[in-house]
Amino acid sequence: MKFLVIGSGAREHIIAKKLKECGASVYSIITNKNPGLISLSEKTYFVNNYLTSKGEVIDFSSANDIECVVIGPEDPLAQGYADEFKNKGIPVVGPTKSLARIETSKGFTRDLLHQYEIHASPKYKRFKDLIGVEDYIDFLSNQYVIKFDGLMGGKGVKVSGEHLENLDDALGYCKEIVSNKGTFVIEEKLIGEEFSLMSFCDGKNLAHMPAIQDHKRAYEGDVGPNTGGMGCYSDSNHSLPFLKDAEIEEAREINERVSSALFQSTGENYRGILYGGFMVTGSGVKLIEYNARFGDPEAMNLLTLLDDDLASICYSMADGKIDQIKFRKQASVCKYVVPEGYGSNPVKDATLVVDESYSNYSDLYYAAVNLGKDGNITTTSSRAAAVVSAGDSINEAEEKCEMGLSFVKGNKLFIRHDIAKADLIKKRVDNMEIIR
Repeated sequence: MKFLVIGSGAREHIIAKKLKECGASVYSIITNKNPGLISLSEKTYFVNNYLTSKGEVIDFSSANDIECVVIGPEDPLAQGYADEFKNKGIPVVGPTKSLARIETSKGFTRDLLHQYEIHASPKYKRFKDLIGVEDYIDFLSNQYVIKFDGLMGGKGVKVSGEHLENLDDALGYCKEIVSNKGTFVIEEKLIGEEFSLMSFCDGKNLAHMPAIQDHKRAYEGDVGPNTGGMGCYSDSNHSLPFLKDAEIEEAREINERVSSALFQSTGENYRGILYGGFMVTGSGVKLIEYNARFGDPEAMNLLTLLDDDLASICYSMADGKIDQIKFRKQASVCKYVVPEGYGSNPVKDATLVVDESYSNYSDLYYAAVNLGKDGNITTTSSRAAAVVSAGDSINEAEEKCEMGLSFVKGNKLFIRHDIAKADLIKKRVDNMEIIR
C-alpha cells in the first residue's frame, strides 16, 4: 500500500520506518528537511506551514494514488486535514477537526467529561477575560494550573509554585493570553505522578498501548520550563514502577468512556490515536489532558516495542476494524538530543554529527533538523534527534540508550541524562507511597 505520512519529526520518522518494514511505500509531507524521512520516502513534499498548504497536500495525495494517510502532529488535525481526506475517500489515521477538539480545546475536554459524568477532572473553570480570576484562584487555595485553551506545543501550561510564583505572575500570564485574543482554563493543581496511556481507536473499539512516563521539564531533576518532551520510559510489564494494576485499568476505562462520549457528542467516530495524559493521585486517576495523536517522544518507545504490522493497524483503524495488538514484553528508554536553551531560548543552527555505531545499542530518529546540500545536519530551535533502546529491564534499556547517545556529537547540544535513572524512578515510587 501507499501511505502518506504528514509531519517531519522523530515521531514521523519512526512511523515511516515501521510502515516501510511492513512492505508499504511511504510518501511524506515535511516542514523541515528530515534526513530520516527523506531516505525512507518514495517522494517528499515540502510545505512552509500547514495553515496554507491543505490544498497542495490533498493534490499531492491524489497525484500519487495514496491509499492511507497517517497524520503525526496536532496542527494538521486542528486545520481539518482529516476532514479533507475523508471527503476525498482516502482512509486517514487521525480525527476530524471537530473530534480533534479533545486536544485543541482544554475547555471542550473538561466540559465533555462533566457532561458524560466521567469523574476524572479536577475542579476547573473557563475564562475569556480576567473577571473572576483572582476569586477562583483564591477558591483553589492558590493551588492551581492555568492552561491556554489551544495549541502551544506543550508549552501553554503554567503551574503555581513552579512557573507562577505568586498572584501577579498568574494575572500576568492571563493578561498575556487575553491580549493575544485567547481564552484559558484554570484548574485545581493535582498532586501525584504523571503517566500516559494511549489507545488505538477505530471509532468503536480500542486497543490499549503500554503505559509510559514522559519528562516535560527541560532540565535534570525535573526543573526548568516545560518542553515538548525530553524523553520517556516504559517497563517490561507494560505498567510503570509507581503504578498499580487497578490504576492502569482506570485509565483504560477513561479512554473507552471518552471515545464513546465523543461519538455521542458529535455523531462522528474517533479514528486514530487517543492519548490520555493522566496523573495518579491519592484519590485515583485524574485526567491532565488529551492529545489526538501519537505523543512525541512516546511514539519512539511504543513503536519500538510494537510486535505487529503497523500498516495493517493503521488501515484497520481508518477502516473501523481494529483488533487486539501485540507489544513485546520489554522495557524501553528514549532520550532527546536538543539544542542548548531548548524550552526557553534555544540556539539555532547547531551541528549534529552522528556516528552510525550507535546502531549497536540503540535506534535514532531525526526530529526538527535540516539536511544540507553538503550533507551536514543542522538544528532548528526545536528537538534534534531521539535515541531509543529496549531491554529486559528499565536499567538495561537506559544503559543501552546512553551508549547510543555517546555516538551523537555536535556543538551547543543538551541531553537530560537523568531520565529513567534508578534514583529518579525511586523518587516517583517513594512519592506515590506518601500520597497513597
